[in-house]
Amino acid sequence: GAIVQIAVATLLGTAVATMWGWSLAGSIVFGLGLSVASTVVLLRALESRGMLETVNGHIAVGWLVVEDLVMVLVLVLLPSLAAWLGDSARVVGDRSLLITLAITLSQVAVFIALMLIVGRRVFPWLLWQVAGTGSRELFTLCVVAAAVGIAYGSAALFGVSFALGAFFAGMVMRESPLSYRAAEESLPLRDAFSVLFFVSVGMLFEPQVLIREPLHVLVVIAIIVVGKSLAAFFLVLLFRYPLNTALTVSASLAQIGEFSFILAGLGISLRLMPAEGQSLILAGAIISIAINPLVFRAIEPAQNWIRRRSKLAQALERPDDPLAALPMTVDLNRLA
Repeated sequence: GAIVQIAVATLLGTAVATMWGWSLAGSIVFGLGLSVASTVVLLRALESRGMLETVNGHIAVGWLVVEDLVMVLVLVLLPSLAAWLGDSARVVGDRSLLITLAITLSQVAVFIALMLIVGRRVFPWLLWQVAGTGSRELFTLCVVAAAVGIAYGSAALFGVSFALGAFFAGMVMRESPLSYRAAEESLPLRDAFSVLFFVSVGMLFEPQVLIREPLHVLVVIAIIVVGKSLAAFFLVLLFRYPLNTALTVSASLAQIGEFSFILAGLGISLRLMPAEGQSLILAGAIISIAINPLVFRAIEPAQNWIRRRSKLAQALERPDDPLAALPMTVDLNRLA
């Protein structure tokens, strides 16, 4: 579902940017930037409403994790594809492109193998040794140093993105029996980084774009809030999940965030997308994040309105279907 929704949003963004006269490469990068929502914003929204540990919350978070993984893959492959896609970049042949992609994917494969084979043994052992010192401050410092070190090493040694390295840093730390303590100790830092995330968004934003290109901004917001949400809404219903789940996932996707900024910056540095694209993405992000709480508040009224007025929604929910009402918890003993 996440992959199909990314494709739909990317096509919408690409079509609109092409109509504005952008190159195909810049239009694709712009569409991809509008297709992925912010996990940071979603987690905050779900926590504030007590929905994080519900089934609907798990589905929404899982959807966005898949989006993040797709964006990580895009960030890995985009520099290799830049010469082939870009109008101003050096044109290479199909054979050179295949060789470049093969080298990039080989580096990623070696890094993943190293993390799964060596990293999952070394770093949990390291955490255990540091925990044995009894110093809480040293343990927290070790967690942060290991995470940043893996992320930086992945970019410097293997040429993969910083984001992919950070993701695998979390995976290898999860193998440690001290993973819950590591998560608890780093929680204040996560809150601080969340604040820095929103501050950095505000500092990057250029307010003049609202005056210079108001119609473009409105189109971007429509794609983010309406286009993506409708695509996810119908996909979730087609997967035979209840209406409430479809509306929750739709509200979760009605914003964009960190990966959109990273992708926009990379697209500009590779000369694939004009600087206007970053301004539009930032404007769309700030406005969509600001109105996202209102979208979540509209879930229950929208659910009641749809059920009263739409026979199609009632038919899609299939009340006799075992998936029509998702349980809040799972009885593991019964499953066993």
